[in-house]
Parts: sequence; C-alpha cells; structure tokens
Amino acid sequence: MGKKNISYQQKPWLKFYDEGVPEFVNFVDCSLNDYFDEAIKKYPNRIAYVSQGYEMTYKELGDIVYRFATCLSDFGINKGDRVAIHLPNIFQCVAAYYAIIKIGGIVVMHNPLYSPAELEFQFNDSGAEVVVTLDLFSNTIIDLRPKTKINQIVCVSFRDYLPSSVNPDTVLSVEPKVADNVYKWNDLMKKYNPNPPAIKVIHEDIAQLQYTGGTTGASKGAILTHSNLTKQLQQIDAWDTSIHRGDEKTMVGALPFFHVYGLSTVMNLNIYDGFKTILTARPTPESLIEIIQKYRPHIACLVPAMYIGMLNHPDFQKLDLSCIERLMSGSAPLPVEVIKAYEAKTGIHINEGFGLTEASPVTHSNPYGTVQKTGSIGIPYPGTEVRLVDLETGENDVPQGEPGEMIIRGPQIMKGYWNRPDETAQAIRNGWLYTGDIATMDEDGYFFIVDRKKDMIISGGYNVYPREIDEVLYTHPKILDACCIGVPHPTRGEQIKAFIVLKEGETATEKDIIDFCIKKLAKYKLPTMVEFRSELPKSNVGKILRKVLREEEMRKMN
Repeated sequence: MGKKNISYQQKPWLKFYDEGVPEFVNFVDCSLNDYFDEAIKKYPNRIAYVSQGYEMTYKELGDIVYRFATCLSDFGINKGDRVAIHLPNIFQCVAAYYAIIKIGGIVVMHNPLYSPAELEFQFNDSGAEVVVTLDLFSNTIIDLRPKTKINQIVCVSFRDYLPSSVNPDTVLSVEPKVADNVYKWNDLMKKYNPNPPAIKVIHEDIAQLQYTGGTTGASKGAILTHSNLTKQLQQIDAWDTSIHRGDEKTMVGALPFFHVYGLSTVMNLNIYDGFKTILTARPTPESLIEIIQKYRPHIACLVPAMYIGMLNHPDFQKLDLSCIERLMSGSAPLPVEVIKAYEAKTGIHINEGFGLTEASPVTHSNPYGTVQKTGSIGIPYPGTEVRLVDLETGENDVPQGEPGEMIIRGPQIMKGYWNRPDETAQAIRNGWLYTGDIATMDEDGYFFIVDRKKDMIISGGYNVYPREIDEVLYTHPKILDACCIGVPHPTRGEQIKAFIVLKEGETATEKDIIDFCIKKLAKYKLPTMVEFRSELPKSNVGKILRKVLREEEMRKMN
C-alpha cells in the first residue's frame, strides 16, 4: 500500500488532545513583568524558591528584584541594553533576570562552564554592558572585561543566602581581586531601595537573547520577545488541564536556567503559576534524590542524563516517588529503553516532548491522559502549526510516514537571530521556522525525530539516520551511552562508527557490539567501527555532541 498524501492543516493529532485542551489558545498580550508583579501581589507569603535550604517568599523575591532593578538603572542600563547573567540555579539568577526585564533591559544568559573564549564571543556579540557572575568565576570575568564592552561586574556568592543552621565558612567562596566597578551582591542590596523607575515594557519588546548551543555551527543569539515567552507559558498552561495556576505545587529546579528549556518550563513557569521550586546548582543524582526525599515535589522536568543518572544510582530502588504527579523530559532524545526501564521500576511514565532554542522552546509533547507513544516527541502544542517538507526544496509536504524536515509556525517562534539577517532569512521563511530536524509523522499525527538534517549519513547511496542506530545500541544491557557518526569510506562514501560508554564493571569487544546490531539493523546501517570511551562529549543539558565527535575524527584523518 502506498503512502497517504496528507494535508497538515487537517491536524490529525487533534483527536488525541486531552479533554479540555483547546486547538487554539485565547492568547493574552502581556510581558513577563506582568506575571512577576502579579505573583508578588497574589502570593506574598508563599515560598517561591528554596536554595541550599534557605526559603525565600514571593515578597522577599520581589524585594531583591526591585532593589537590583534600581541598581541597574543607576548603572546606566536603559531599555534595550543587554545585561549578562553567568550563574547556576541560585536565587540571584532568578532575581537578576526579572530585575533586568523590569527596566526594559535584555537578558543574555550564559553557561557558567563556558570557556573564556566562548564568553568573550558571546559578550561581544550581544554587546552586554553589565555581567552578574558567581564569585568563583569573578577573576576570570575581570580579566576578560578589557576585551568586551562590559562596564560593571556584580559578584554573587553561595554565602549570600544561607539558613542559620549553615556555617558560611563551610561554603565555597572566592574574594574577587580589587578592580574598578566590581560589586558584591549583598552590598548592592543594602545600598539600593526597591523603587526602580517605571519603564513601559510591552509584549513585543525583546526579553532576552538566548544563544544556541552551537552543536551545528557557530553559536547564535535567538531573539525571544516577551510575547514569545509569555505565550509559551500560556501554551504550557493550556496543555495540562489537571494542574492549574495558583495551585500549591512544588517543582524540582534542576534544569539549568541558562538553558531555555529550564528557563521556560521551570523558572518562568514557577512565577506564572505561583509554585515553589527547589533549586540545585549541581543536579547530580545524589542531589536530585535528596530533593525528592526531603521536599516531596509534585513536578519534575529533567533531561535524559538526569533520569539515567538517578536510575543507575544505588539509592534509586528505595526512592519513594509517590509524590510525583508529572515527570517530563526534553532537550535531548530520551532512549526508549530508559523510558521503559524507568516505568517498570517506578510505575511512572516519563512524558517526552520536543523543543528548540528558537521556539522558546517547546513545540510538541505527548498528551498526559490519552495516547502516549514511547519514542515519539508527541503532538504539536495548541496554536502551533507543523509540517514535514522535502529535504531538497523545503517547500513540498512529504507523504505521511515519509521523513521530511520539520518546519514550525507559532507564537513561541523567535523574532530572529541577533545581528544575523542572512541566517534569520534562512531559518525563518514565510513565517515558518526550518528546524533542521528530520522527522516522520504517523497516521495519528504523532511525530518521531529521525535525526538532525546535518547528521544524516550517506552510506553506499542509502540515507542512514544515526539516531536509529543509537536507539538499537541503547537496548544493549551493557551500554550506558552511545553515539554514531559517519566517517569517510573509499568506496561507500561514508561508513558508520559507534562510540560506546559501557556501564561500570562491564566489558565488551567491537565484535560483540556489531554482532548485537546484526540482528536488529539492515546491513547498510551496521556500524563497521566501534570505539569504547569512558565518557562522551555532552552539552550543559546532557545532549551528546555528535558534532564534536565528527570534528575529532576529522582531525585524526588530517
């Protein structure tokens, strides 16, 4: 039987929406400031965030946000100016974010683990004038400042907010070296009053520049407006009909806020809903297990590396997860076998979705109450249009079941790339974001990512999608991590090389791995080379960096 021609406008996925989820959301035009001010007024005595055991109410959070907004204004930050945040998940990260946008500034989030060269590029690309950093990194930023447009440096410390039971001397801290315009957070909190200037911020204004991970090229600043980010929150709210704004719920704050996934689905969502979030600056399996045991959270939105880490921890078997109402995963593909193992051990299904920096980030999710398809990224969010188009022209819809490039249109799609009109024009065409992801759609309208367009391997004239091979490798009981790439071959164009990390204490040979795949893959998809490693290169959210592995192989060959 031939493939069925479809019209994506028919939205076959709608029949699988949970009851009460609308096809379209009656979006409200507002700014993130509106949601923040509303939360401060409605829930002043509720706990907003917990960090290192210190509990901060919404009223207290509002106080430090407004004080820092006053400070930034005194520093000379005006509407449209960029301010960099270089912090892990601590109170000051949240406060700095909302202080910047309170006075119409534009936030630029940075991974604290970036190298000086990466930071220098992003500081200069954004034109940031102030940076808020951790005292542990302060001297690096001070040394870097002359190469950038940065004027003031604000240093925060893990010691700034501690419960009385904790001795500050036991908490790691570094004294910044003496330099002009370098300030300590607590000194600024004492100096400034919570009375920032009244700046009109509307939904169309830019809220932040979110730099892409650079996994497929140079890092670019995605321009996200208040409209993009607030409408994303409204979509998340519409998608879940059993958890409501104002409910007294507790979330796990492990996803890094410098990544748009954590920023929207945890940090901003917490403010929007009036929830409580337990922050962790280092989301190790131990810290995640401790949070669940101590705080009994209702919602955990994590990435695959966090789920895998907990699953393999010796304390996981005795962990009580009865408090959990929602487990969600995104930002990188979650291996099918991990989903199955997690559900078998806990009775909880991890709800998988999909997003990207340029989309604020969520565009797809499996529904909570109807059909969840393991291995699928789910179905499009309300108000989100999705098509799969041919890889050659990018214009023609492919038949149902055939792979095509996924293109997306919706209110959460970025305005463009900062100072990159050519790349913006390439990425956004006629209002559609070209994702670079190859996907298929089944007869029910569920989408399955096949691979990145740039990751596709052409071996012997066949198109091979390495993620398919990765998924097979993850079913091997001895394998912890796996990633395949294409490497040059003299007659077939490319051959497939697998990079493998074995579970602790396990051994295997190249032949063992290839023989395992023979039973599960067509001959042209088989790995012909296997390299065992102790670890694979990963992004800050646990995504294996296929691009880095390719670059390493190319350097070996040159």
